[in-house]
Amino acid sequence: MSCLSRLFIYPVKSAAGIECGQVELTPQGFRHDREWMIVDPAGRFLTQREESRLALLFTAIGDGRLRISVASGEGIDVALDHGGENVAVQVWSAHCRAFDAGREAAQFLSDFLGRPLRLVRFDPAQQRLSDPRWTSGREVATRFTDGYPLLVLSQASVDEVSARVGQALDVRRFRPNILLDGVGAYAEDAAEQLESGPVRLQLTKACTRCAITTINPDTGVRASEEPLATLKSYRFDRQLHGVVFGRNAYALAGAGSTLTRGAPVSIIGA
Repeated sequence: MSCLSRLFIYPVKSAAGIECGQVELTPQGFRHDREWMIVDPAGRFLTQREESRLALLFTAIGDGRLRISVASGEGIDVALDHGGENVAVQVWSAHCRAFDAGREAAQFLSDFLGRPLRLVRFDPAQQRLSDPRWTSGREVATRFTDGYPLLVLSQASVDEVSARVGQALDVRRFRPNILLDGVGAYAEDAAEQLESGPVRLQLTKACTRCAITTINPDTGVRASEEPLATLKSYRFDRQLHGVVFGRNAYALAGAGSTLTRGAPVSIIGA
């Protein structure tokens, strides 16, 4: 039986994620997913592509607060509904508005990474839209993702590339929101939609991969070019000019509903 084997959110873009037993679906993706972002003094986003140690920033949500911490336990807490100074920020080519999380958060991040940085929260009063060329012209809202609300991958796909590389690869390298089980390798490539209870997701553009996949999520170190080198040998998409692994997705129905780990899922079009 096909099921939602694992569910993840990533409250802070490019920091460590949270595996969830249940997640609420919103029109912008899972609640609190990529709602926060680390930016430089010019407001430009920072990811593991430039700073692999972002993988060592742990996130947790509880009692109405977001906690960001490091292995020592040192960290900061920010209200989930934080609404501080409204500032201009940039993620890829998108220019957005966000709430600055203040001095304490900025000092913590700057000290940890050794450069001036700020933490910001997406301003929900605005809309950032996914590329309409890949959403059939629909207005699909997202937050600080690379471009689409959700990312879908299958465990079988992870297992298959692991076998090719010759080592077990932690799924956290690939940062999915939804990990499918009970399907064949690359079943997500052919799928058109996913259904689980009242939720219906449309799968869209294949996800092009970068050096983040080569970073060990436990050490924050890029030890080799794997698995990107192996993926490039058989998963390079000429049209997209990149290595593809997993599919982006967005909600067609069910916003406000909850998805549960282990719940059955129907794959349409595979």
